[in-house]
Amino acid sequence: MASTDFPSLTSWSMSMSSPISLGSCPLPFVCRLPTPPFSPSPHHHLCSLASPSSCLPLSVSLSLSLPALFVPLFAPLHPLSLSVLAFCLSVLLSLPFYVCLSSRCFSLSGALSPPPLFCPDSARQVWGGQAPAHQASCSSALPQAPAMDPWPPFNPHLLLVLLLLLLCPPPPPTQAHRFSAPNTTLNRLALAPGRGTLYVGAVNRLFQLSPALQLEAVAVTGPVFDSPDCVPFRDPAECPQARLTDNANQLLLVSSRSQELVACGQVRQGVCEKRRLEDVAEVLYQAEDPGDGQFVAANALGVATVGLVVPTPGRDLLLVARGLAGKLSGGVPPLSVRQLAGPQPFSSEGLGRLVVGDLSDYNNSYVGAFADARSAYFVFRRRGARKQAEYHSYVARVCLGDANLYSYVEVPLTCRGQGLVHAAFLTPGTLLGAFAAGPRGAQAALCAFPLAELDRTMEQARRLCYTAGGRGPSGAEEATVEYGVTSRCVTLPPDSPESYPCGDEHTPSPIAGLQPLEAEPLLQLGQPISAITALHADGHTIAFLGDTQGRLHKVFLNGSQGQVYHSQQVGPPGSAISPDLLVDSSGSHLYILTAQQVDRVSVADCPQSSNCTSCLQARDPLCGWCVLQGRCTRKGQCGRAAQPNQWLWSYEKDSRCLHVQSLLPAHHPRQEQGQVTLSVPRLPTLTMDEYFHCAFGDYDSLAHVEGPHVACVTPPQDQLPLNPPGTDHITLPLALMFEDVAVAATNFSFYDCSAVQALEVAAPCRACVSSLWRCHWCPQSSNCVHGEHCPEGERTIYSAQEVDVQERGPGACPQVEGLAGPVLVPVGWESRLALRVWNLQHFRGLPASYHCWLELPGELRRLPASLEEMAGDTSLIYCQAQQFHPSMAQRELPVPIYVTRGKGQRLDNARPLHVTLYDCAVGHPDCSHCQAANRSLGCLWCSHGQPTCRYGPLCPPGAVELLCPTPSIDTIEPLTGPPEGGLALTILGSNLGRDFADVRDAVSVAGQPCSPDPSLYRTSARIVCVTSPAPNGTVGPIQVAIKSRPPGISTQHFTYQDPVLLSLSPQWGPQAGGTQLTIHGQHLQTGGNISAFVGGQPCPIQEPVCPEAIVCHTMPQASPGEAVVRVVFGHAQRTLLTSPFRYTADPQLLVAEPSVSFRGGGRLIRVRGTGLNVVRRPLLSVWLETVVEVQAAGAQPRDLMPRRSCGAPAAAPHACIQLEAGLLQCSTVCSVNSSSLLLCWSPAVPDGARPQRVFFALDNVHVDFASANGGQDFLYQPNPRLAPLSREGPTRPYRLKPGNVLDVEGEGLNLGISKEEVRVHIGDGECLVKTLTLTHLYCEPPPQAPQPTNGSSTLPQFVVQMGNVRLALGPVQYEAEPVLSAFPMEAQVGLGVGAAVLTAAVLLLTLMYRHKSKQALRDYQKVLVQLENLEIGVGDQCRKEFTDLMTEMTDLSSDLEATGIPFLDYHTYAERVFFPGHGGCPLQPVLEGPGEESRRAPMRHGLTQLSNLLNSKLFLLTLIHTLEEQPSFSQRDRCHVASLLSLVLHSKLEYLTDIMRTLLGDLAAHYVHKNPKLMLRRTETMVEKLLTNWLSICLYAFLREVAGEPLYMLLRAIQYQVDKGPVDAVTGKAKRTLNNSRLLREDVEFRPLTLMVLVGPGAGGAPGSSAAQRVPARVLDTDTITQVKEKVLDQVYKGTPFSQRPSVHALDLEWRSGLAGHLTLSDEDLTSVTQNHWKRLNTLQHYKVPDGATVGLIPQVHNGGAISQSLAQSCPSRENIPMPEDSEEGGVRLWHLVKATEEPEGAKVRRSSLRERERERARAKAIPEIYLTRLLSMKGTLQKFVDDTFQAILSVNRPVPIAVKYLFDFLDELAEKHGIEDPETLHIWKTNSLLLRFWVNTLKNPRLIFDVRVSDNVDAILAVIAQTFIDSCTVSEHKVGRDSPVNKLLYAREIPRYKQMVERYYYDIRQSSAASYQEMNSALAELSGNYASAPHCLEALQELYKHIHRYYDQIISALEEDPVGQKMQLACRLQQIAALVENKVTDL
Repeated sequence: MASTDFPSLTSWSMSMSSPISLGSCPLPFVCRLPTPPFSPSPHHHLCSLASPSSCLPLSVSLSLSLPALFVPLFAPLHPLSLSVLAFCLSVLLSLPFYVCLSSRCFSLSGALSPPPLFCPDSARQVWGGQAPAHQASCSSALPQAPAMDPWPPFNPHLLLVLLLLLLCPPPPPTQAHRFSAPNTTLNRLALAPGRGTLYVGAVNRLFQLSPALQLEAVAVTGPVFDSPDCVPFRDPAECPQARLTDNANQLLLVSSRSQELVACGQVRQGVCEKRRLEDVAEVLYQAEDPGDGQFVAANALGVATVGLVVPTPGRDLLLVARGLAGKLSGGVPPLSVRQLAGPQPFSSEGLGRLVVGDLSDYNNSYVGAFADARSAYFVFRRRGARKQAEYHSYVARVCLGDANLYSYVEVPLTCRGQGLVHAAFLTPGTLLGAFAAGPRGAQAALCAFPLAELDRTMEQARRLCYTAGGRGPSGAEEATVEYGVTSRCVTLPPDSPESYPCGDEHTPSPIAGLQPLEAEPLLQLGQPISAITALHADGHTIAFLGDTQGRLHKVFLNGSQGQVYHSQQVGPPGSAISPDLLVDSSGSHLYILTAQQVDRVSVADCPQSSNCTSCLQARDPLCGWCVLQGRCTRKGQCGRAAQPNQWLWSYEKDSRCLHVQSLLPAHHPRQEQGQVTLSVPRLPTLTMDEYFHCAFGDYDSLAHVEGPHVACVTPPQDQLPLNPPGTDHITLPLALMFEDVAVAATNFSFYDCSAVQALEVAAPCRACVSSLWRCHWCPQSSNCVHGEHCPEGERTIYSAQEVDVQERGPGACPQVEGLAGPVLVPVGWESRLALRVWNLQHFRGLPASYHCWLELPGELRRLPASLEEMAGDTSLIYCQAQQFHPSMAQRELPVPIYVTRGKGQRLDNARPLHVTLYDCAVGHPDCSHCQAANRSLGCLWCSHGQPTCRYGPLCPPGAVELLCPTPSIDTIEPLTGPPEGGLALTILGSNLGRDFADVRDAVSVAGQPCSPDPSLYRTSARIVCVTSPAPNGTVGPIQVAIKSRPPGISTQHFTYQDPVLLSLSPQWGPQAGGTQLTIHGQHLQTGGNISAFVGGQPCPIQEPVCPEAIVCHTMPQASPGEAVVRVVFGHAQRTLLTSPFRYTADPQLLVAEPSVSFRGGGRLIRVRGTGLNVVRRPLLSVWLETVVEVQAAGAQPRDLMPRRSCGAPAAAPHACIQLEAGLLQCSTVCSVNSSSLLLCWSPAVPDGARPQRVFFALDNVHVDFASANGGQDFLYQPNPRLAPLSREGPTRPYRLKPGNVLDVEGEGLNLGISKEEVRVHIGDGECLVKTLTLTHLYCEPPPQAPQPTNGSSTLPQFVVQMGNVRLALGPVQYEAEPVLSAFPMEAQVGLGVGAAVLTAAVLLLTLMYRHKSKQALRDYQKVLVQLENLEIGVGDQCRKEFTDLMTEMTDLSSDLEATGIPFLDYHTYAERVFFPGHGGCPLQPVLEGPGEESRRAPMRHGLTQLSNLLNSKLFLLTLIHTLEEQPSFSQRDRCHVASLLSLVLHSKLEYLTDIMRTLLGDLAAHYVHKNPKLMLRRTETMVEKLLTNWLSICLYAFLREVAGEPLYMLLRAIQYQVDKGPVDAVTGKAKRTLNNSRLLREDVEFRPLTLMVLVGPGAGGAPGSSAAQRVPARVLDTDTITQVKEKVLDQVYKGTPFSQRPSVHALDLEWRSGLAGHLTLSDEDLTSVTQNHWKRLNTLQHYKVPDGATVGLIPQVHNGGAISQSLAQSCPSRENIPMPEDSEEGGVRLWHLVKATEEPEGAKVRRSSLRERERERARAKAIPEIYLTRLLSMKGTLQKFVDDTFQAILSVNRPVPIAVKYLFDFLDELAEKHGIEDPETLHIWKTNSLLLRFWVNTLKNPRLIFDVRVSDNVDAILAVIAQTFIDSCTVSEHKVGRDSPVNKLLYAREIPRYKQMVERYYYDIRQSSAASYQEMNSALAELSGNYASAPHCLEALQELYKHIHRYYDQIISALEEDPVGQKMQLACRLQQIAALVENKVTDL
């Protein structure tokens, strides 16, 4: 229906171009009548019947105002908005208007009926209904107004709601900049070039997005039933191992020609499908039964697949490159050409395939695929076929039209020193590559390879391979044919490359150039780069780099370097940016893909820079400042960018924003209008009809431009704003404008000279002429003017800025220079003031009067003055004489003074002038004060009338007092002091001297002189003197004797008393401090300055100090130990030496329970821990948030302890105290039950308070309850409520029948207490609680009625006590029981006799039992005392030893930072692991003897062929199985061959891993039929040794980086502890050990010594040698000389590996004394003691070497002696040569500390030493096991280091080594394959394979990884730790008993915790993400090159051949019997090898 227009209203239509705000929210719609049609919008609309097309979106930011009716509601709104809104509403309410919200419309007029509205896409009516979601427009064919039926009146509430809705609408939808799909991992991103549509490949999904990232369509692609081990199937029975598998997208490409999307997933062997670009949900092609030729993408997620859609004439081809993945991918080529159309899309049938001999040899990993107009390029990493160890980066090129890959050429890429390529992108003319060192390199570099140079390198390789057989000009091979194919480089005609530019059938392919293309890094970054794209715009190349942490880096490629000018976080932190980094077709946006989201980012954020400075500082090469537009733009957006100075670019030379360089003049008077010239360099040129103008604030002035100079006229005065108050100028912004754009801006000031004068009243002339402006002073008229000079006839004082003028500056002003006299004026005495003035010549001839003005308090006094002119410019002004009587509170009053001339013309004060009025009476209260006053004041002490201090002339002559009265002493403090003196004594009084000289020697205290302190003396009022020493007990007054006056004597007496410290309480406390320490003594209240100290820490004293006690609180101490307590009394100090205070380790809380209580508190909480008895006053406290009422209810302020007073008993602490911030702290004091148990009661919590924190305050140690209770916090429950017993009321008695159980009802009874803690009383009897539930309490009352506790009541009360909650529930009345018959008298007599007999028998037995018990008890108590002393000793020793060890380890850590841990190099490590026990030469060299040259070449050739033969998996497996089947092939042989194979195949670890997996599978199949738990238990087969070697190879890096340091620290800690105690050199037993069999069970007396070892040039003692350095070395006096040398070498060569140190047996120890005293010490010499065939080894004790002796190590000159021996070996081992044990020489046996066997009886009889007899007697009495405590002490000391080592081994906080994850996953697969479901079996397999096989071996043999000396004792200790580790790995429960070995008992408590660590370790590894085949191969390839030693490989092959030769016939037979082996001629090849190696002639 046609619409009706209202022309009369057209004039009312309002159209606004900018929104008008109402308050804080803009109104969302505009009123328009009528409007032209507009496009529908999905938001609110406003519709008018006057024009149906006028539906306006409500989200348009324009304003409406309200009618007058609603104005009060919107009063704060803008008036204009109100008027507009009122107008629009008046129109709305008078016309039939409708408002449409989405698809609903409402009428806003009062008398209309609803019209039928029809949505354009639907025929159904939607009035009052809901339109479909996609229909957002409400345009319809509306009926004309007259045809409508009446409608009910309009509801005004609806109008109000609607208006509020319109005022604050929902924000308009912003353009999306991010897309994410919950719980979905995104994989690939593709962009349709013409459409701009984005396609996202994800796991199980494909998404289609608009350019603004709005979702358009979704396709579901998974999960599907699949297995990577199966070809695509229809029937699930064809693939039993199929599982529901997620389908990750591996390849996503757009075919523009066919408008198709190619998507390839990882399932179904990577087959692809085609979908429609317009809707990805529509599948165009999907192979139902794909053949292997259609397997496209890699079927493993970690293996990259890249591809290109290549347009060729008539069809599109697909080029796909992929890595090796899975079992079935071996036949899929790494690069193939596939068809996109035809009957079999994606098939490579008949098209090119890159044929590879063995893809696993090369293992290509593709980075990217790119194409230009002629060629396709593929960037990838691979290793060489022959080297196989090292990866390199390559780029391959193929012609676009080459469907057969004849043109394939690849060349290596090298970014100098930067590792492998990880990302790449092809820009026009350049290939960009991001390189990083190693597959997981942390540093990245960007290199650019010019495409012309790249193509030239490839053409050169192609030319050499086509025409020169691959040889370069020098004859070296520079090109070859790779990938193991039969093709070879050939020699074709020279024009072949040009004739066949893309190759042909007869040309060689694939060609690999050997000369790398090198480039220098353009840029280096700290994060690995995962994506690159680039944009060429405005003549510049911008690269965009995405890193592995989700950051985007924008790089400007400027010549030969790159510069990062912007970095931003785009993806989630830690999420790598995908290589699919795309730029849209317009070049304005980037699309960035991470695993979680797609982001749209602007290529250049120019508009974000709002000014020129920020635009240029951003350094964005795509942005510049468009000067005449005034905004930051791209160059193409600036219209005049090509013209000079129009577009400023930050990379231009001298790039700088336009600025005003200078202003002339710099400022201007505001009263005048003038011209200002601006100098603006590089000002752009305008056209003829354009102009600049100047803006002075709001005033515009046309600019005149001449070059860089711009002239503008300043605004007139009436156009300038007023000066701000208190200023003399106004500063306005001055901008040079082009239209409305500010081109350059500065500030310009307009000044006002008259305002300068007004601002400085005291010196207006000086201020005028010295101001910043050019202002001059007119002295006669007193005006500051800006003109050239003053009015005619008036002299001018010019501004100081003027030059060549005499009268200028402030010095020329008429001014008062100063006071001529007097400056000091006494109050009450008439004085005449004189002032000196200058420059009054300006007023000469102009008579005028002068006045002096004084600003007295409350009064401005004017005094007439007279002028006296003098010579020159100086004059004097005399003020009229005057008396001054101001009211003065201070002694002196400065009064400002100034001079005026005429009628108020003020003369300048040259500086602030003051006259000082003073009153002698103020501040001089006594005679001494008065006489001490400044003599210039003339003050005297006057006795006339009231004695006071007066001005001299005011005092009658006879009343002047020349002598002051006697000194008066009021108080002295303190009243006591120490006899040593030195106490500062304060004397307060009056007339205590006029100055310090009066009292210097005038003070005595108790007859002793006291020296006053001049700095603390206060005239007449205070003396502070220092007392002299005096005898104890001296008492007397203080006397002050000032000369010429009688002395003043105090009424108080001073006492000299000696303070004495007697004892401490307590004597120990925690090192955290806080212990309340009471120092007991006598006369402690001595002196006034008392301070206490514990050790070096102050101990703050708690006031007051009492005569008998001082209370202080200890401060924290760094470490436990003893500290002496001292108290300082002034300068006297008293020390309590007899009982020092002992700081102990802080208490530790382990568990606290229960953890809940009622708010009433009082529940008993048991707290267990260690060291709890050191706390003096433990508290349980709670912090509460309170309201004011609760705070006022009894909380004490601040201190928890009430103030103490001397002599009174200690008050109980406050229950609650008030803290800061409104917190309340309530506490209870806990009781210390023992060192491990505290008993606390929960604090009561007031109602209305909310608990915030519950904690234990153990002195200064504060522990949260949750920390002490395993993370569970303390909970307060509401107090319980109980109902009265009697239902009649609480006062009525409850009638109880005897024998009945009482049932009490209530609420919340068991929420905060248990039944055992509830106490119920009936009177004085207890009712036993039987049951406690939430609502009921059942208790059993006493059988008889108890007595009431309250005497006033006759019935007992029923009281329930729950902690502090006490509930009285009423009285209880027992009902009487029926009386029973009396007991018969005969029975009573019989019972009495029987009881007497029984009592006598019991008494007799009791006496006998007590006698025996007492005897046993006495024996038991003796043992108990021994054990207690033993326990204390062990604990103390543990703590001391641990402290010493930690100090040593700290020193060691600092040493390690300098020298590092002495790790073995990988070569040595591998040989020691592979061939343990073979010393330094595990392998013999190949034919190194003389005359072997002729055999060496064929043997080497044969061994090389053997190495190639080993690459045959069939041969190697047959060899291993055949050897293991031979009965004579021992276990040692098996291990040896396995290690030889590990060495030979080290460079092919992937192959070795494959062999090991196969053999492990065979081993598992073997054990499954026997006992699977026995698998890998021992090393009985070659595969088990192979597994050991494989783990050693893979975990070497983990050992060095993670586990090595704690293991080395453990080793050093053990060595340090062993060396601290004696070690028997013969038996090897030590005092400090963990091994019971190595324990020295004797008390050997020893003493530590420190020897000074001479090191350096002079150590040898040669004459004339330079001075040697002295190095301290710790030894024991019981050490043998060899032990001393070992310890000395350890400390002298601390940072040197053991193999590089001199041997201990090649050096002698020489003792030096003085200049000539040299004695060589040895273990045996002529001085050795021999007795009864026992010779004792010499020790330092034997030679009586003292502590601090000087020794030197000198080379041995002979090798004689039993101990000093050297081994001549061809391959020497640097291991320690042990001391011969129990050796016999001619019947003489050696001993050191203890003799190996018992002595003969005869020797015992002849022993005469009394000490030895006593020692034997003590040894016989001692318990032998008493020495086992040494094991405990050692264990406790080393515990931290053992824990750290186990934690490093079993922790998964770091990433688990990929080899461990790979091995465990493989074992899981084996178990699943063989149906083993027993978790214990799998646990045993993993333990046997890793922990016991590798880690236990490493723990027991640290020499495998460290270059260190390991003694036998350290070995024995490590064996115990390793056994503990073994026990921790077992599944069975670790049971120990009294008969268990001591070594197992040591760690019995720790083993369960270690077991949990092992189980957690296995669980975490199982939960971690699986190690992919590709990742494992990459890691193995990186490890393969570590052992690159060709000679050793030949030696290993030679050793291996010896074993083959030994079983040659059996091996040949086995090879010939295998049919596959026959085909491969393996036996024949082995025979050929044998012939070469053994130099035999063969007919083969």
